[in-house]
Amino acid sequence: MQLDLLDTPASESFDRITRMASQIFDLPIAAVSLTDTDRQWFKSRVGVEHREVPRVGAPCAQVAETCDILVIEDFETDDVYRDSVLGRAGIRFYAGAPLVTRDGFGLGAMCVLGTSPRTVKGSELAALRDLAAMVMSQIELQHAFGRIDPISALPNRTQFLEDLADLARDEGTGRRRIVSLLDLMAVDQLNHTQRVMGPAAIDAIIRVAARNLRILIGPQRKAYHVGASQFACLAPDGVDETDYLDMVRAKTEQFRKLGGEDVLGTTVIGVAPFVLGEVAPSDVLRIAQGAAQDARATGLPFHSHSATSDKAFRRSFALLRDFEVALAASSDLRLVYQPRIDLASGQCLGAEALLRWTHPTLGPIGPSEFIPLIERMSLATPTTAWVIETAVAQIASWREAGLDLTVSVNISSANLHDSGFADSVKAVLRRHGVPPTVIELEVTETAIMNDAELALTQLNQLAEAGIRLAIDDFGTGYSSLSYLQRLPIHVVKIDRSFIARIDTDPRQLSLITMMVSMAKHLGHRVVAEGVETPAVLDRLRSTGCDEVQGYLFSHPLPPQDFVAWTKVGRRDEAPDRRLA
Repeated sequence: MQLDLLDTPASESFDRITRMASQIFDLPIAAVSLTDTDRQWFKSRVGVEHREVPRVGAPCAQVAETCDILVIEDFETDDVYRDSVLGRAGIRFYAGAPLVTRDGFGLGAMCVLGTSPRTVKGSELAALRDLAAMVMSQIELQHAFGRIDPISALPNRTQFLEDLADLARDEGTGRRRIVSLLDLMAVDQLNHTQRVMGPAAIDAIIRVAARNLRILIGPQRKAYHVGASQFACLAPDGVDETDYLDMVRAKTEQFRKLGGEDVLGTTVIGVAPFVLGEVAPSDVLRIAQGAAQDARATGLPFHSHSATSDKAFRRSFALLRDFEVALAASSDLRLVYQPRIDLASGQCLGAEALLRWTHPTLGPIGPSEFIPLIERMSLATPTTAWVIETAVAQIASWREAGLDLTVSVNISSANLHDSGFADSVKAVLRRHGVPPTVIELEVTETAIMNDAELALTQLNQLAEAGIRLAIDDFGTGYSSLSYLQRLPIHVVKIDRSFIARIDTDPRQLSLITMMVSMAKHLGHRVVAEGVETPAVLDRLRSTGCDEVQGYLFSHPLPPQDFVAWTKVGRRDEAPDRRLA
């Protein structure tokens, strides 16, 4: 049984037993002593300054060898231990009970010591044996059952976190240390390898990597298996961060081949400096994993933790958590509406509904910050449901007031992967008594191509129900003409990135003209996004574009302001003046 105990930090679970022993015997010194080849090392100690003593002449070594209890009532009258290290240090009394594994191997002793001679009662010896049994139970619980990974035979993440906490308690706060995290494979590489070669191949890679890592870092440092393909270790105490990074750089090739010569994964290393006691162990692991992810994202073999990137990551995590709360309450979310203008008549034909979030403490959060977060997580589907419900309710309210407009709503890739999405949209329209033709769903090319066949099924169901469909940000995704022909879309929205320079760049204007012509030949209505200047608007007239939207006409508006804007926009003025 590999217990991996020697040189691990002190632990409160063991210290509790040691304090109990000191109290039961009313003695100033107690320890959990473990036997090594040439030393007695204290896993836990009360009243002892040193962390280890030589094995030669140590009573605990005899206890470990004989697996029997040992009592020395007075060192000065004992021929064997009178001149031992403990005897010369003023120890006069010793009692130790053996720490024995289930297979009969003696690890060391649960011992108590005093500076005066004394006798031992039978009840005290029984208590000492019970305490030794408690120590062994704790050892087996923490290090044999649930603390050692069965594949790598290394201490696992739970042990890593506990050892960091114990290290801070044992050495005190304020000391700067460094953790390295080695990630053998990206998640997709791991999944691909397991799918093609099977889980046994992954296990073999992990075993080889664990063995090589032990050799690479040496016997004085401890390695941990903290993730599916992730290992962690502490840098040597006192090492300079720059020197350590130079060492990591020098051993890049060895780290790259950690799992074997033929492993297809890409090994990266995250380096995380931290201060003992000031950073929670779970945060130490988190920032080390974040540094490894940064290395993978940038294509570098290793990356050192950046406080700036970590702050941004933590903000993103907090925003994601808070958005989920906001979505449940709905009080901090609202829709604003940006007008869409018919280029020929100058009339407002509809609006795009855009989600806005006002955080209770941080204030307004820009959609460019929170929308990508929710689209990567499981919140995309409920968020779209909220937006559609709110937009359709607003359409119903406007129709009752005599305002008949089409409102467009952005949907995500996750919605097109939901087989019940089309039915859910139709149900919302029925509930509010709104005809399907007054809502338009916008989806990007990329979202469609993530799973083209499933997306096409959903889009066909929506189109058959009479719901208008639009391709958003056209030109920034796949732009597959053959696939565009298959899509049951009504509108193509050209991304603002193509529009901005058409007044100064003739090639850009030619490109837009071609895109508009192609879309119109396929039977689609064309909308130009991001129109912000009269010069750009003037160029768009020559392209044959149907509709425009942008800050030149209006910023996104709250519902009541949008209604007021439409009344101003419907005055009997020449179209050219209304659009200037």
